Amino acid sequence: MNRLFLLAPIAALLIGAPAGNAAEDAVHPRTVVELFTSQGCSSCPPADAFLGELSRRPDVIALGFHVDYWDYIGWKDPFASKAFTGRQHAYGQALGRGYVYTPQMVVDGMSHATGSRVNEVERLIAARRDAQRLPVRLMRAGTGRLKVSVGAGGARGPADVWFVTYTRARITDVASGENGGRRLANYNIVRRLTHLGRWTGAPVEFTVSLGEAEADGCAVLVQAEGHREILGAATEILNP
Repeated sequence: MNRLFLLAPIAALLIGAPAGNAAEDAVHPRTVVELFTSQGCSSCPPADAFLGELSRRPDVIALGFHVDYWDYIGWKDPFASKAFTGRQHAYGQALGRGYVYTPQMVVDGMSHATGSRVNEVERLIAARRDAQRLPVRLMRAGTGRLKVSVGAGGARGPADVWFVTYTRARITDVASGENGGRRLANYNIVRRLTHLGRWTGAPVEFTVSLGEAEADGCAVLVQAEGHREILGAATEILNP
């Protein structure tokens, strides 16, 4: 039986992490970095560690999507989801690739690199620094509810509005598979990916319910249809 728990050192790192909010996202437009990873992949831990570093940066929304196609090799990743594998395959088509791999980092839906190649990923993030972004806001709307607001953007639509919940940090004792015997740290682990609706250029609002006790962060991604450019994003820490 695998054990999942929050380590004190990890918690200490997260105390100083930037808690996303509407005012901050307006001042610091954020680049979205999605890591497709698996606890069954021996090449993934360095990329997972790098995602942890990115998660503490005010200019980045870092998200870890755990895929399920490694599960049959000897270790079932407790965070893996077929839906996340589907998202990666959709990126494979949008980016013109005939295959997917781990660890893969996708930057703003526009480009990708091996997640452990820090300099290459940093270059892709820097290339998006001056991108024009839609105004996206996350606001409290009562107990267990959030309001999502996407501003106007003229001819940039249509786009899909995605709502993501995530757990900020967990470690797992891996008993078998390629990482058998290792204790792995994962960060900003996506737990749920929900399609809220469409954005077509005019302002739009959604109200979402937070139903997962384990999720302590959330994000909104406004993404051009077909899993292409992320036009705007915002994040919120639910339990600082």
